[in-house]
Formats: sequence, C-alpha cells, structure tokens
Amino acid sequence: MDSALNDRVVLVTGGTRGIGAAVAEAFAAEGARVALTYRNDEEAAERAAAGLGSERAMAVRYALDEPDSARAALDEVRQRWGGVDVLVANAYHRTGRRPAGQSFEQVAAAEWQATITDNLIATMALTQAVLPDMRGRRWGRVVYLSSHIVGHGRRGQETYAAVKSGLHGFARSLAWEAGKEGVLVNVVAPGLTRTEGVRQQLPAALREGERARTATGRLSEPGDVAAAVLFLGSGANGNISGQVLEVSGGR
Repeated sequence: MDSALNDRVVLVTGGTRGIGAAVAEAFAAEGARVALTYRNDEEAAERAAAGLGSERAMAVRYALDEPDSARAALDEVRQRWGGVDVLVANAYHRTGRRPAGQSFEQVAAAEWQATITDNLIATMALTQAVLPDMRGRRWGRVVYLSSHIVGHGRRGQETYAAVKSGLHGFARSLAWEAGKEGVLVNVVAPGLTRTEGVRQQLPAALREGERARTATGRLSEPGDVAAAVLFLGSGANGNISGQVLEVSGGR
C-alpha cells in the first residue's frame, strides 16, 4: 500500500497520548512530518515529538477553548513546514461527568453549551483555518475522531454524543464542499479503546462488559484506531469521503 505520505505535513490535535499518540506514530512511520498539539504539558509534548524524530515532528500548543490558539498553532507549523496536508482532529476538551442520580434537565445550560462551543465549534473553526492549505495544493485529508456512542447512545453522554454527531454531519457536507479540489473528509468512530486513561479511569467490570459485547472478543487498541485513521488520511485513500468508519470490534 502506497500511503503517499512522505514529507506530507500532518497536524494531529491531542497527539501526545492515547489514540492521538498512536496516530502521530503511525503517520511518522510513513515518512510524514507530524505536528502534534498539547494543551498544558509542554514537556510531555516535546518528549513525544522527540520520540518521533526531531526533524520529522514538532509540538505546538493548541487549546480548543481558546479561539486564537488555532491560528497561532498553524502559524508555527507553516513557518517550519509550509501548509498542512492532513488534519486529524482528535482533541476533546472534557468536562466533569454528570453526578450519579442527576438527570439531563438538571445540567446547567451554560455547561452543555460551553462543551459544544469548546469542541464542535472549535473543531469547525480549526478546519476552516486549515482548509485553504489543502485547497491550494488540491490535495488534503481531514479525519475527525468521534465515538461509537453516536450510533449506540449512552445515558449521561448526551452532550458528548451531540458534539460527535455534529462532526458526522459536518464531515458529510464538507466532503461535498471540498471534494472536487482533492480534499477527502471522513470520521473514525472508535468503541471503548484500551488507552492508558481508560485502564486507569474505568472500572474493570465496565471494561469487561464492553469487551463481552464485541464480535471479536476484545477491545480495540490505540493502534487499531490509528490504522484506520492512517488509511483515510493518506494517499492510499483515493476516493472515500463523507463516511464514518467505526472501529469497535463489531460492537
């Protein structure tokens, strides 16, 4: 498979850990130049970039809830490597989980509205800022990380599902907007994935319950998700656009 990624510039938001780190590694292994973003931990981000190779990777600060940070991050990437060929929008600004026993109507409107602004609207704005690079080269790939929750639902995840569902609709229409200029836009929707965060934060019984619901008998690893993102975000993807690929073991 020819990924046609050698020296392509890839921006991976939230690329310092978990699925984002696996995605960054996958693109770097194909010869791409990778800019991975961080929000707070610059030291960890610099270590992650160094692990990919100082000539092939860089760490840039980007915060979904800071509107000006998208332009600042892109300016850094452009100054070093020119425009961005591939955007992998993986970052998500998480809010606290709804307390047990609290219903959705008890959630303050300002809280769920901020979550939508900080995630869906911010990701759309980043896309808007990156798209001229791709149009100018008549080649580009955009991949949004979503969740299988969009298709299956889960109590307590109403706002999260709304954000990710919004990305699905946005991707479908953006595919029509930019497709004739060589820009392909898709979504990867992972099921529960065995990241370090999942292992530390979710009870073993919950993880086991999710595993038991898969057709493959196992949860996805970050590399499983990264492989899907890599394909859709590479030259090996010649004409797939506006689609959602679920990576959940047949969940």
